[in-house]
Amino acid sequence: MASPTETVASPTTAVWSSTRADLTVNGYTIKRDADLRDADLSGADLSGADLSGADLTNADLTNADLTNAWMMFAKLGGADLRGANLTNALLGGADLRGANLANAELRGADLMFAKLDGANLSGANLANANLVNAKLGGANLDGANLSGARLLGATMPDGTIHP
Repeated sequence: MASPTETVASPTTAVWSSTRADLTVNGYTIKRDADLRDADLSGADLSGADLSGADLTNADLTNADLTNAWMMFAKLGGADLRGANLTNALLGGADLRGANLANAELRGADLMFAKLDGANLSGANLANANLVNAKLGGANLDGANLSGARLLGATMPDGTIHP
């Protein structure tokens, strides 16, 4: 488990540009495959960060800006992402089981093959998100905006497979 003073650094790749220098947020150095379990990254600007494969289990990412972040195959089980901005984030294959994404902004996010079983997506904006083959079993979608979302093959909260 990472502590705020532990260095787990390497350059972070931004979606829209080349490489940016080591990104340190709230005392944590951000990189792909980082061990950020239980990290407090609430309100952090992680836009464009490469967190692919990172372990963010039970991390606090409330109101964080993860716009255009690369989070493929990241472990976010039990993470608190209430009010986070994940617009156009790449979350393919990510494990978000039991995560709290209430009122999160996921417009245009790629969640293909993501595991969202038991996640709280109440009030989340998933407009134009890619949820192809995502697992949403038992997820709370109350008040979520799914307009334009791609759901082909997705397992819905009631266990049915979307055609």
